[in-house]
Amino acid sequence: MIAFSLFLSAFLAATILPFSSEVALFTAVEAGLDKNTALLVASCGNILAVILNYYLGYFLYEKTKDRLLKSRSGKKAYHVGHTYGYYALLLSWLPIIGDPLTLVAGMVRLNFFYFLLIAATLRVARYIAVLYFS
Repeated sequence: MIAFSLFLSAFLAATILPFSSEVALFTAVEAGLDKNTALLVASCGNILAVILNYYLGYFLYEKTKDRLLKSRSGKKAYHVGHTYGYYALLLSWLPIIGDPLTLVAGMVRLNFFYFLLIAATLRVARYIAVLYFS
């Protein structure tokens, strides 16, 4: 039950909902969940939500592309997203701004493999830092 709660908290924290998965991570470890298990469970939940965000953005683009690409500012935003998208993903682990960045990555159609490599690595690294270095 602790692991499921942690998974759900980590999943919800990686959506646009205001949630703190770090608090849930500490709570799960304090409640007796092994640190490595907690790291795995929280990482899986967070990464699955990031994938969901990417595909929500991907399908949102399908619904809005005509309007987006007809406007000059829309074309510019799309171009900027393609040009700097992978660099912006380096901030995807941050609270508040990170989750919308994963949605935008799907909207600008960043390569899914590179997106996942960057976003997942940073999410796991954040949990490792929280668990083992705090």
